[in-house]
Amino acid sequence: MSDNLQPRGSDETTFAQPLYTPIKRRSFFMYAGATAGATALVLAGCSKDSTTTPVDNGISLGAGDVGVLNYAYALEQLEAAFYAQVKSVTPVGGAGLSQIEKDYFTEVATHEEIHRNFFKAAITRDAPGKLLQNLTPNFSGIDFTQRTTPAGSAKLGVLNAAKAFEDLGVAAYNGAGKLIKTAAYLVIAGQIVSVEARHAAYVRELITPGSFAADDQVNPTNGLDMAMDPTAVIAIAQAFVMEKLDASTVGK
Repeated sequence: MSDNLQPRGSDETTFAQPLYTPIKRRSFFMYAGATAGATALVLAGCSKDSTTTPVDNGISLGAGDVGVLNYAYALEQLEAAFYAQVKSVTPVGGAGLSQIEKDYFTEVATHEEIHRNFFKAAITRDAPGKLLQNLTPNFSGIDFTQRTTPAGSAKLGVLNAAKAFEDLGVAAYNGAGKLIKTAAYLVIAGQIVSVEARHAAYVRELITPGSFAADDQVNPTNGLDMAMDPTAVIAIAQAFVMEKLDASTVGK
């Protein structure tokens, strides 16, 4: 099978069915970027409490469109796991989130679960046997009991971690778009990145009002969101995944 896939089905709606079905079931799902976030993730990943352990020579995400889909699937696994933990662990009140914020992140947890499950279903259907394995998250650099990063802490608070993950995710999708060869995949990636950008903007506003489109994410000259290539994104995300990932052939 070629790594440049052609989705089964006659149109983009058929291809997107794994995504559209859960959206219909969860009516609140809304469709509507990486320098600072990347730095925060690197710092948190380098925390003295980190237990990241490389595995052998790494797991290849694959080539062509399969590689791009597995790349997105890896990032969505990471985000889904993060928000699931926020949903179940982060307290309301005190040093934790407000009730409104907790409700919002509970909704976001569902968004990311849908994204993750969509990529899993799409790869399983269109590239049998090439699905990336379930990854093991390493969140030892995040303090899920803290709304924001306490002064002097080596760990990120929930909002700071969410900002970093969302900014990185937006930059990842922006950088991967040019690598996608199948039109239907590109359409869905564009829809998903718009949701990720909504998440990023909201979290930024919670931390610093007016920063939703700050110039560390949106280039003030061309008005475009930041973009990063897969190897740069995975190098940052690696600190939060126990398995070692190789993105060197993604999209090639």
